[in-house]
Amino acid sequence: MYCQKCGSEIPAGEARCPCCGALRDGLKFCQHCGDAIDKECIVCPKCGKQVSDLKGTQPQVVINNANNNTNVNRNTAYSYSRRPGAEKNKWVAFFLCLFLGIFGAHKFYEGKIGMGIVYLFTVGLFGIGLIIDFILILLKPTIYFV
Repeated sequence: MYCQKCGSEIPAGEARCPCCGALRDGLKFCQHCGDAIDKECIVCPKCGKQVSDLKGTQPQVVINNANNNTNVNRNTAYSYSRRPGAEKNKWVAFFLCLFLGIFGAHKFYEGKIGMGIVYLFTVGLFGIGLIIDFILILLKPTIYFV
């Protein structure tokens, strides 16, 4: 290959003319590191920086976020109580636990018949369950659902 400026021969594998220093045809300088790179390069192979913009136009992206789903929730869980989600008062349960807790009256009030019978026959789970329920009832909101 011959130099376009001075006409001297450029040895194979060389990027510049040995006589005048002109770049071989099809090369350009990297604007960041100054190395000779191919004219078609977008990213410099030596320094890794972008030297030119991508050719061609970018496709127009249309984002369609239309959500036409309709959510229908059906609660099919079986409930053992007669009134699922029954509204109870904290203070009624508190005083039942305080005065009749060893008989499980607060459990019967909440609709927990099985636990009420256990409390009835074990004297409030030997007093330990009564103390735990006493604390738990105080931590509940004034109106709660069972």
